[in-house]
Amino acid sequence: MRNKTMILLILLLCGCERASVPKPRGYYRIELPEHEYVGLQDEAYKAVTGSLPYSFEVNRIAEIVPHDTAEPQWIDIRYPQFDACVHCSYKPVKGNLRELSDDAVKFVYNHAGKADAIPEQGFDNEDVKVHGVMYMLLGNTASPCQFFMTDSTRHFFRASVYFNCVPNQDSLAPVRDYITDDMRHLVETMSWR
Repeated sequence: MRNKTMILLILLLCGCERASVPKPRGYYRIELPEHEYVGLQDEAYKAVTGSLPYSFEVNRIAEIVPHDTAEPQWIDIRYPQFDACVHCSYKPVKGNLRELSDDAVKFVYNHAGKADAIPEQGFDNEDVKVHGVMYMLLGNTASPCQFFMTDSTRHFFRASVYFNCVPNQDSLAPVRDYITDDMRHLVETMSWR
């Protein structure tokens, strides 16, 4: 009887361990390069950007390619390292500034169902006649950053950032912040030709 009690006691003590809890899923560490900006007139981009009616500085790691439409002044800024793309469109203003602005805002708020919040930041550079609004789409949205810029009389430029993956704000946060910094720099250095 004593052996049975001893075995039962050992089994009970062995069974009193804490249940293991699975660790939360981790994400790969992403090494982000330093920001190094060059103008669209840089030799690397000249073939694509030579006749554009706008100019700005872009991160050297980005590729500039024509957008896959018939619009000659639309470009994509690609970040192959991050599988991200900034779609840039341009329209001349011909008495339709209100319509262009409303369309840009509508594109932003198409993401409102997934966004936790959509703070906006106004930009004004009177020296070069560039005015606009940048929208940060917080949460698991397809596009974390969109903006439009105009001189109110002749030029209208709109851009939106997209990642080629399922949106996950936790894993994309470092890259989203990196590209958003590039977009702020783009807005701050924009001018019309």
